[in-house]
Amino acid sequence: MSQADDLETPPPSVQPVLLLGLLLPLVAALCYPFRHRLYAAAGRLPYSITEPTEPVQAHLGYRPALDPFAAPVLALTGSGAAPAARILAVAALDEHGENSLVVIPRPDTTALFGLAEDELLDDDTAALFIPGNLDAALAYLETELAIRENTDVQQARRLLLVANPEGESERIKALLDRHPGGVSVILIGDWAGDRVTVDDDGMVDAPSALHLPQRLPALSRTEARDRLFSIVAHQKTLQKPPSKRRSSPRRSQTKPSNPLKS
Repeated sequence: MSQADDLETPPPSVQPVLLLGLLLPLVAALCYPFRHRLYAAAGRLPYSITEPTEPVQAHLGYRPALDPFAAPVLALTGSGAAPAARILAVAALDEHGENSLVVIPRPDTTALFGLAEDELLDDDTAALFIPGNLDAALAYLETELAIRENTDVQQARRLLLVANPEGESERIKALLDRHPGGVSVILIGDWAGDRVTVDDDGMVDAPSALHLPQRLPALSRTEARDRLFSIVAHQKTLQKPPSKRRSSPRRSQTKPSNPLKS
């Protein structure tokens, strides 16, 4: 009988262990709120809280806050020169189209906007003029500025040339020197004066006097082309202004009467 009792009764050393295992969860549950109250009294939280950061919003579309007419010459260089010239040209057409004229030779419209040779040939938009080449563009600007100077024109559209110099740097410089403040130019290529370097990410390295942003927004050639056609279509719906080819008003001409008609 004593041997049977010994087999049914657990060893004495096991009972405290079982009792401690039952009491530990209860003690932990009771101490948890008390521990939080201690942290609150000490003025700090038991864990660190990180403020959620707002995701960076992607800037879609075209909304540059810059003035393409801010400097007489913006000579762009670097891998981002063409996109920078593209967005400056669109800014001039979109933001300043009511009082400015952007002159872009046909080869440069192809390079910047992807225009074909037969696109916008009959365009009569007051804010855009596409001559056949750089020589024709400079000839127009030289004539227009001479007319304004000789006729003392006070109210006229601001002029902006966007082009690759193509060896005409001296002629462009002479035009700027002869008519200070009369025209602004955005050049993509070699230029002897100050240059603006733009990289692939649109980061700008320029003299502080030019007042350019540190980074220019991105605008692909496809987006710029769509934007260009949208601007042209919008301006055609407005009232047709006087011809952009001359600043002075044209003289009215009366057709001679036909002597055969009585």
